Amino acid sequence: MTIRKVDAETLTDGFELIDPTPYAESGQPHDVWTALRRESPVHRCEVPGYEPFWAITKHADICEISKQPKRFSNAAGGIVVMTDEQLSLRQDESGLGAMRTIIEMDPPEHRKFRKVASPWFTPRAMSRIEELVETSARELVDSLGPEGECDFATRVATAHPLRILCHILGIPREEEGRVLEMTNQLFGADDPDLQRAGSDRRAAIQELGLEMYQFFSKIIEERRANPGDDLASLLATGTVDGEPMGPLETFGYYLITFTAGHDTTKNSLAGGLHALASFPDELAKLRRDPGLARSAVEEIIRWATPVNYMKRTVQEDTLLRGQKLRKGDSLALFYGSANRDEDVFEDPFRFRIDRDPNPHLGFGIGEHFCLGSHLARRSQQAFFRELARRVETLELAGKPEWIRASFVVGLKRLPIRYRIAAA
Repeated sequence: MTIRKVDAETLTDGFELIDPTPYAESGQPHDVWTALRRESPVHRCEVPGYEPFWAITKHADICEISKQPKRFSNAAGGIVVMTDEQLSLRQDESGLGAMRTIIEMDPPEHRKFRKVASPWFTPRAMSRIEELVETSARELVDSLGPEGECDFATRVATAHPLRILCHILGIPREEEGRVLEMTNQLFGADDPDLQRAGSDRRAAIQELGLEMYQFFSKIIEERRANPGDDLASLLATGTVDGEPMGPLETFGYYLITFTAGHDTTKNSLAGGLHALASFPDELAKLRRDPGLARSAVEEIIRWATPVNYMKRTVQEDTLLRGQKLRKGDSLALFYGSANRDEDVFEDPFRFRIDRDPNPHLGFGIGEHFCLGSHLARRSQQAFFRELARRVETLELAGKPEWIRASFVVGLKRLPIRYRIAAA
């Protein structure tokens, strides 16, 4: 890693932090983040085409902000620092802009809606998918064959969370490919290889929103008519204050559960394998003791940090590290930077699968801590434990490629060469 030696005034205007192009070229901007943590941890950014924002890069500051939802709100949009085009789409009440998810809610509303699904995501509740998770991991490692090369990002990392999430959300096996395509188009809207085709970007995203709404609405209607004990039924029949959730809130719950759960886990799996191939001593450590899969997954999530940032909106004038934040200002909480904070992590640019303690912010913190964290951990632990038991050799077989995105980030392609033992 090369750290740029520049003063606080010329560190960055924010382009490297928020525009998807630099991420496609070299991944997360750790050199800029490192300089910001040292010189300007609360940094004003004004990038043409984007709303102005403050880049928050220190672990402690992100924790402080995240635990005060009354002072730092999600309601104005928690998932993007928007371009002008994205802003117009958000204000469009006929498509995805009309959708509401728990990410865009503040207390007390957020807590009420969160309770709808939270019983399904407890550690104890995860026992109901134990066999599914283990079977998926084993079959995917089996599918690699005894030796060869593949693009791990598309061949394996995509398939594992897809299979699990489709099952718990009532999506038929034959529809998995369609759902995957829509998810890629949603989170890869800035990537030419992933975005929905069409020269009119606004029309293309509106079309995508309508298709996703129609798709999930059919499942919601079916589960309401014939409820079971799966998550799909729980969401379809969920109530808030004794009343059924509205159609947009219900759709939003389905959409955020699938899209957020899939892309984050997919990118974590790909990032984890990339790290293991890049740090062969750590791979050897995991092979000697597959039981380290639990701590390895925590380090992988810290290392990859698929959710790159979340936005908060200042609700009252406040002072943070000497900077005056005004009511209405936007903050970008860069978890990728916090997870390399030298004040929190010893040797933060070293990948260590037995790192302890590991207070990473890969799942956020506070009010909006990731609802599906136990599912994400469990599914990744199953895969990396199965791989550790059976992998004999593993190395990169080409140059990895990054997704052109700055919000949910990760590898688009990861060519690997391997040798795998039989189960």
